[in-house]
Amino acid sequence: MYRILVADAIKPEGLGPLLESSQVTLIQKTIQEAKDELNEMDAILVRSATKVTEELMSQMPNLKIIARAGVGVDNIDVPAATKRGIVVVNAPDGNTISTAEHTFAMMASLMRHIPQAYSSLKNGEWKRSSFTGTELYGKTLGIVGMGRIGTEIAKRAKVFGMDVHVFDPFLTADRAKKISVTSLPLSEVLTSSDIITVHTPLTNETRGLLNRENLQTCKKGVYLLNCARGGIINEDDLYELIVEGHIAGAAIDVFTEEPPLGHKLLELDQVIATPHLGASTKEAQLNVATQVAQEVLVFLEGKPVSNSINLPAISKEVFEKVQPFYELIKQMGAIVSQCMQEGVQEISVSYAGDALDFDTSILTKSLISGFFKSRLDVPINEVNALLIAKERGVSIGDKTSHDTLGYSNLITVTVTGDKQQLNISGTFIPNYGSRIVNLNGFKIDFHPEGNLLYIQHTDKPGVIGRVGKILGDNDVNIATMQVGRKQAGGEAIMVLTFDKPLQPSLKDKLKENTDITSMYKITL
Repeated sequence: MYRILVADAIKPEGLGPLLESSQVTLIQKTIQEAKDELNEMDAILVRSATKVTEELMSQMPNLKIIARAGVGVDNIDVPAATKRGIVVVNAPDGNTISTAEHTFAMMASLMRHIPQAYSSLKNGEWKRSSFTGTELYGKTLGIVGMGRIGTEIAKRAKVFGMDVHVFDPFLTADRAKKISVTSLPLSEVLTSSDIITVHTPLTNETRGLLNRENLQTCKKGVYLLNCARGGIINEDDLYELIVEGHIAGAAIDVFTEEPPLGHKLLELDQVIATPHLGASTKEAQLNVATQVAQEVLVFLEGKPVSNSINLPAISKEVFEKVQPFYELIKQMGAIVSQCMQEGVQEISVSYAGDALDFDTSILTKSLISGFFKSRLDVPINEVNALLIAKERGVSIGDKTSHDTLGYSNLITVTVTGDKQQLNISGTFIPNYGSRIVNLNGFKIDFHPEGNLLYIQHTDKPGVIGRVGKILGDNDVNIATMQVGRKQAGGEAIMVLTFDKPLQPSLKDKLKENTDITSMYKITL
């Protein structure tokens, strides 16, 4: 019999799978109310109110799984849970339909001035001519980010007779064709769209993704929506462009800081806003609760879960074999992901050497996890990596090999995209650590960690010196530099590491060097 604490308010309908199980006893109490029973609990279910801290975990020695009825896990100390061997699960797709519908409701309300018209009518006015709207039919909708939510919005837009242009650097041509959308660079989506909605995760790359510089290229009279994450659209720039008349209006459900009390965007009649309601439907709340309840039951029955945030437990023997290669291959996945800004069709990995003579499936999953981490707005780990790759039409292959190229062990990853292919090889050397020894056919030797810059260039005198001078003139300290080439006077590469992230403006300055053919900023 398993004892499960439901620490936040969850309706019985959402707890159905657990209530129906004869193996479970549910205790619906707050942490304070259950303080004398915490040491008996095998699992805990929470929403956002309860903070599952390391201190709380220390009071629950039998705790095996933490379930968050929702997407975000900011209220859970995941590293502490992992350290204690506690699995953390959530419900990453339970609010997909809810958010897609909310976005479409905001879009229609924005185009037809429904909130403004309602407010006017409530004030005793009858100003029909002041609220002449615009039809969705025949308009071009630009979607920035084509994950689950973006895909659902595209489906609905097609039904409304809209053309759909999308930007997602990781969307393959085959998938774009399958869902009947036109995949374009961000610049072309912005210039061609009548309405633009964003649905990307908030990362260092997407923070301020839409700003004055690129929003000025939009059609005059464009409408913007953000029901994803606050900060993707630069709010100051958005305000100014609305005031100037370049942007006709905006619908905002999320803000950089919440609650956005006194926010200047809320002073504009052209802006409609809601208090982060994207996931706030009865159905979504029921879905996320039911999903995590099912996950908890499956886990307690000894079966694999599909939405774990952290590593599942493995035996000590396997862990000792895996440990040296686990972070290496995850970093390899992150490197090739950041160096290949296009849709990916296939990821294959080859394992060579006696040190890798064990079930390497967890390493393959770690590779996929590292590859997709910066590309998606949902948590990804070794549990759900293959499922997510399959959902996105990416085929995965792994094999063993005898070709170690002189190393005692060697892992080689090949990523095939719509237009290019990229290879990376890495090894683990005892007492020396992880090393990347080949990158895209170039022999190299560097430790995969921190802030890196990968530059491919013509092998000629002065190129490395000019790069160093630009960085030095801008007070940037190079921690390490590794170089490689295939033949004298041909193509060459350099990999530099820095103590802190390189500013985008410096990358632009480096690109002015005509001998540089490609450049990728990598954060590990």
